[in-house]
Parts: sequence; structure tokens; C-alpha cells
Amino acid sequence: MPESEAERLKRLRERQLRDRDPLANERKFQRNISIKEKRMQKPISLKEDWRNIPHVVKAPLFAFVLGIIGTIILVRSWDWEYAVYVGAGITIGLILFAAVLGNALDLRDKIKKNLQ
Repeated sequence: MPESEAERLKRLRERQLRDRDPLANERKFQRNISIKEKRMQKPISLKEDWRNIPHVVKAPLFAFVLGIIGTIILVRSWDWEYAVYVGAGITIGLILFAAVLGNALDLRDKIKKNLQ
């Protein structure tokens, strides 16, 4: 029995020393710094940066460009004084639809990520 009590006290002391380790925060800080340095050494890739932009930003941007092109085509082909307003309305509608669609795509990606 005394040996098992001595072993238990020894384990307890080791655990207490490990919990009070003053260098634990220092090691964690150094690890975070090394991760950041490795991340900074990677070459910049526009393709990778474009992938990191959320869909809720990308989709309305595409819709805006599409709406502007559609408005220009509409104004040139339809000789009506309100053609610009109709084109602007369609552009705003496309942007709102794309924002909702982009949000849905981002939500889908988050769900996929959390299921893995």
C-alpha cells in the first residue's frame, strides 16, 4: 500500500508541475509565431485569394457586372426614355438575388466543413 500511495503522490506532483509550467505560454507563443512565419513565406497566389473570398461577395459582383452589361445592351437596343431605369432595376434585382444565392452557397460550404 505505501508504494501505491507514493506513486499516486508522485503522479500528483508531476501533474501539478506540468499544470504550473511557466514555459507553456512561451512555447505556445513561439509555435504561433512559427506558424505565422511559415504562412508568410508562401508565395502570393491570386487564384487562392479569389477562392478565399466568400460567395456572398463574389456573386453580387458578378451580378453587378452582368447587370451593367445588360443595361448597356438594353439602352442601345430599346429606344425608350425609361430604359436606363428598367436596366438599373434589373441590375439591383440581380444583385439582391446573387447576395441571397451567395449566402446560401457560403452556408452550404460551412455545413460541409462542419460535417467532415
